[in-house]
Amino acid sequence: MSRTGRTKGKSNGGRRPQATKAASIYDVAREARVSVFTVSGVINNKGRVSATLARRVEAAVRKLNYRPNLLARSLAKRQTYTLGMIVTDIANPFFPQIVRAAEDTAQTAGYTILLCNSDDKQEKEARYLELLLSRRVDGIILNKTPGKLSPAQRRMIADAKVPVVLLMRTCPGLTADLVQTDDRQGALDAVSHLARIGHKSIAFVGGPGGVSNAQARRDGYLFALESNGLEHKPELLYEGDYRIDSGYRAGLALLPRLPDAVLVTNYLMMVGLMKAADEIGMRCPEDFAAVSFDDYPWLGSFRPRLTTIELPKYELGRNCVRVLLDRLGGKNGRATMVTLAPQLRVRESCGFMLRTRERPPAISQVLVS
Repeated sequence: MSRTGRTKGKSNGGRRPQATKAASIYDVAREARVSVFTVSGVINNKGRVSATLARRVEAAVRKLNYRPNLLARSLAKRQTYTLGMIVTDIANPFFPQIVRAAEDTAQTAGYTILLCNSDDKQEKEARYLELLLSRRVDGIILNKTPGKLSPAQRRMIADAKVPVVLLMRTCPGLTADLVQTDDRQGALDAVSHLARIGHKSIAFVGGPGGVSNAQARRDGYLFALESNGLEHKPELLYEGDYRIDSGYRAGLALLPRLPDAVLVTNYLMMVGLMKAADEIGMRCPEDFAAVSFDDYPWLGSFRPRLTTIELPKYELGRNCVRVLLDRLGGKNGRATMVTLAPQLRVRESCGFMLRTRERPPAISQVLVS
């Protein structure tokens, strides 16, 4: 049988061409005409390498498009260069800027962030803690759900020897670094401002019981009432959960009591309270003044513009990662507590413009924006 239809030359039989093999550190060393140890020193910025040799290595890296084997590096150093982060409610506008800051700071240091959302549920938080530890993250930032960690969880963290930084909330039974805002001072500043401009009956919408920052805000509110000679009325306190629905229920419960003003301790609950006010037919600041924790760029687009206690969100995220990196760098000793100062931003919702027609308040230490 004759063999026809053959073309001359080499054929791969229709197979796909083989992918080019990725360059190794040995390839870079041969290209640069240096030792592997010299290449490693340049890549990891360690050891004393002359400028001439360093330029040759860098040129070889670019030419060969060399990428270090991160898996091998992590196994050799027992590090994965990843950090875990668990937040209670990623839908809360409080968290995105914190996460962004954490990611920016981690990336600059050569780390990546694995983000988890617990929905403020202990069982979901527990699953994510186990997942992050099984992924061998180098450190964890934890915005704790209400309640304690179980003994098994504390033992798991201790056995893994993974540093934990708590974000905004303490955790009973867990000794760890903490990055927070001065929530007590924030509430004190808010109520003191309301008192200075003449409000006497001030209601309070707080966060969930057992959460440390919710307790701090309540403490600041009560101390401010006492310091300003105002009566504490238990019927004007409402415990929410930092979500819109609880703010709505708080509005329905508190506004019919006709308080002069309301301090709401997060923005989502303020949204709910304003919804309730609209349904009742009450207007802010004509019928009640309002101050909220947390400030956002878009608030200037609404009327009345909201008086707020601004919490430094970007600084929170950045400091969490910095504290973790200090621990990973070998810092030992007692747990660190970083407390960032809030800022009172005065706008129309507190009734400032209405009250100044009667008497000017002392506002030398607040920001009017």
